[in-house]
Amino acid sequence: MKIAIGNDHAGTQYKFDILTHLSSKGYDVTNHGTDVNDSVDYPDFVHPVAQDVENNVVHYGILLCGSANGVAMTANKYKGVRAGLCWNKTIVELTRQHNNANILCIPARFVSVDQAIEMVDVFLNTDFEGGRHQNRINKINNIC
Repeated sequence: MKIAIGNDHAGTQYKFDILTHLSSKGYDVTNHGTDVNDSVDYPDFVHPVAQDVENNVVHYGILLCGSANGVAMTANKYKGVRAGLCWNKTIVELTRQHNNANILCIPARFVSVDQAIEMVDVFLNTDFEGGRHQNRINKINNIC
């Protein structure tokens, strides 16, 4: 499975820990994030991840920033991207089951690295339920 990951300065260490974890499980991960702790502009690191998901270069994306609001807002501008801002495993599970999220957005300043890794595992191992949820997803891009 191919995954793209991106982060700003608030998520650098989390990104490295997640990369180590995913590599140990055999995932093919593309790092689009910053590798330093110096302040950067999160959209610069979101766009490549969202483009990879939109263009089916990867199966899923993972984004990290302080609150995860900015990365989620930016990623959700892309057609076919459903980026879910999640702060615990239950929300992660629901965003996959009900919303078929293809990008997980993690607020690095509000969860521990262990929680973030658990959320990544739940995200990658939870299936979309389809059915009535697919009908709702089909309405997301309907613009009046």
